[in-house]
Amino acid sequence: MYSVSKTYSRLVIVMGLTLLLQQMRLWQTTDVLQYLSYSILAVLAALFQVGYRTEQGVVPLNLLFVLISLRSLSPSETMLLAVASAAAGEWPGSKWTRQRVSDCIFAVSVMAIAVGLADYAMRGVFVPASQKQLNDALTAILAGVTFFVGVSFPSATREALEAGLKMRVVWKERYFWMMPYYAAGAVLASIFDRAKTELGGWQIPSLAIPVTYLLYRSYRIYMGRLEDGRSHAEEMASLHLRTIEALALAIDAKDQTTHDHLQRVQVYAMEVGTELGMAGDDLEALRAASLLHDIGKLAVPEHIISKPGRLTPEEFDKMKIHPVVGAEILERVKFPYPVAPMVRSHHEKWDGTGYPDGLRGERIPLGARILSAVDCLDALASDRQYRKALPLDQAIGVVVQEAGKAFDPRVVEILARRYVELERLATAHAVEPLKLSKDLRIEAGAAPAAGYEGSSEPASKRTATGEQPEFLSQIAAARQEAQALFELAQNLGSSLSLDETLSVLSVRLKRIVPFDSMAVYIKREDRLLPEFVSGDNFRLFSALEIPMGQGLSGWVAENSKPILNGNPSVEPGYMNDPSKFSTLRSAVAVPLVGVNGVVGVLALYHGERDAFNKDHLRVLLVVSSKLSLAVENALRYRQAETSATTDFLTGLPNARSLFLHLDGEIARSKRSSEPLTLLVCDLDNFKQINDQYGHLEGNKVLKVVGKALRDNCREYDYVARMGGDEFVMVLPGLEGPAAEQRMEHLRRITLEEARLQTGLELSISIGAACYPVDGNDAEDLLSGADRLMYKAKELSPARLKAQRNWALWQQQLERPTSVQ
Repeated sequence: MYSVSKTYSRLVIVMGLTLLLQQMRLWQTTDVLQYLSYSILAVLAALFQVGYRTEQGVVPLNLLFVLISLRSLSPSETMLLAVASAAAGEWPGSKWTRQRVSDCIFAVSVMAIAVGLADYAMRGVFVPASQKQLNDALTAILAGVTFFVGVSFPSATREALEAGLKMRVVWKERYFWMMPYYAAGAVLASIFDRAKTELGGWQIPSLAIPVTYLLYRSYRIYMGRLEDGRSHAEEMASLHLRTIEALALAIDAKDQTTHDHLQRVQVYAMEVGTELGMAGDDLEALRAASLLHDIGKLAVPEHIISKPGRLTPEEFDKMKIHPVVGAEILERVKFPYPVAPMVRSHHEKWDGTGYPDGLRGERIPLGARILSAVDCLDALASDRQYRKALPLDQAIGVVVQEAGKAFDPRVVEILARRYVELERLATAHAVEPLKLSKDLRIEAGAAPAAGYEGSSEPASKRTATGEQPEFLSQIAAARQEAQALFELAQNLGSSLSLDETLSVLSVRLKRIVPFDSMAVYIKREDRLLPEFVSGDNFRLFSALEIPMGQGLSGWVAENSKPILNGNPSVEPGYMNDPSKFSTLRSAVAVPLVGVNGVVGVLALYHGERDAFNKDHLRVLLVVSSKLSLAVENALRYRQAETSATTDFLTGLPNARSLFLHLDGEIARSKRSSEPLTLLVCDLDNFKQINDQYGHLEGNKVLKVVGKALRDNCREYDYVARMGGDEFVMVLPGLEGPAAEQRMEHLRRITLEEARLQTGLELSISIGAACYPVDGNDAEDLLSGADRLMYKAKELSPARLKAQRNWALWQQQLERPTSVQ
């Protein structure tokens, strides 16, 4: 395309320079001062790139002087002015190169051609003699549009050739938006010409143009400053809001039970506050306080916040300081609205029994009364360490019982009336919480200045019971462990079958690390799925689907860190589900890290608490490195094996798999003397779907048709994609009328399913062959069915319609075109 672009550029340059030289031979001027004034203004506007700025780009101001010159000067004067301004427009920029010189000459040539075309339109060549009364405005618009076409078409064509794109697309996207401005410029040029005639000279209108532009620029600068001020105010407000959110994040980092609690409280509180008449600063204060009301918990020890049970009196005394600390923190922020009083009083009660100040009734700020009731409702409806969440209907019942005691009756009345609606709003506004790097391991830093905490006995010398093992038993255990690990390492690399590898692992590993149940989870997108399960609670673990980051195994996979003696009951899928009960009480889990990250998790479960020790974890970490590679290789082998026999687009068996299956079915039919029917299906005019709607829509149609054929066949029927838009079905036990009935049923159901899912009206041609009537082997059956399918395709309505359309198109091509 580069050579074509170069040839085209040279052709345009030759045409433009020829036209320019022809006009220069005729060049003359009647008013030198007028010509120099127009030329200087046009060249300066181009040189300093003065223009009218829009969202799409800049419309050069020098084009206005070219349009004025078209009406006021001769063609030769206008062309020289235009090419001079075009050359000046190319002047600013980087160092002059050969390519840049070529671009400048091309721009000058294009401008010469555009001026020639515009002058041709301006002088009335395009207007018949009988219509010379065409008014000035229409003539000006015609000249402006012609000038625009002369400037934009050559440039767009060159860019399209260089980029390998369609000229129409480039012209529409980069140039078409300027056409109205060219037309408007031509009208302004007409007005300028009329003003020159009325005022008796060109001087005053010429001075009006730069003066008008300066006024316009001053206005733009003024509006720009106003816009900058508005943007700065918006940025400060956004910064203020982000500061609030950052403080709220600090709360969430301290108290993990909050999760989306703060966002939910904010939605509830804002709706209730609005209904109670809060507005302006009070409402903004409530918005901030709903996120920051628990910020004082930063001063409460974490073991109290996360305690999975009731607090002692001493712990509750410590907890009661958080409203006061929160208010003190927020007073330092100096919010422009009363946030601190709401935070300080959000644990006060309507009857005066709250804390920290024992306020009663209306003395409690309204925002704090709203927060108190909303905070309690959401806490009751959320899971906590010390209890399960209550259903929302029960939670609102508890809050209603406390109306007039702990909570403002007006607030409770609104919550009781609108809690279902508010819950929907809170769910709609829910956002995924930001996860902080609280589990990050920092490698730098040798030791704390005060040194590490001492220990009277190394952990490696203590068993799970705390007893010192005997010397000889320790040596024997070490030799047994080494032998078992050696055998396990040999077995893990001996097979590419994942099931066989994990089965061997289960048997060998149990000799080193006793367990009651073992599960190997494989990572599939954002979930862990059980690939191998053995031992107790087999069915329970086999049914689990564990999201990354959740539960015991999900946490191990996301953080790539092991867990020792974790609780198996926290695995998602049966946590808090009374119908799913596990007798297992402890678990050890290690990540399986492959070349590209975590591929899965190895988890061992035991019925006793704290059944695993650090030696068990050490063994699993040694095994996991070898197991990770074995699992990764087995998964790759499985994927390659599946890809060799499966069509990647539809998920159906491919042609290779079809021939293997068909040979087996023919052999079975020979033995059992049962009939076998083979159907070959082909979508009619599928190429037109790809051409008209694109290949993505075509792929969607193939998926829908393949799924419809598979879903409407019997369990033992075989559906494969032969290639392209051709499908093959193997139907054992069918022949004659039964096969024809099945064929028509599949055709009707498939087309209906495709129409519902894609909105396209399709047709399918089907050919059938029956064993042993139509052939004795796979090749004979396929060729026979394929032949009948093409005969059906020739007679299909879609085919006949396409042929008629083709004939009509040919007739239209053969008709002589009429000259207008």
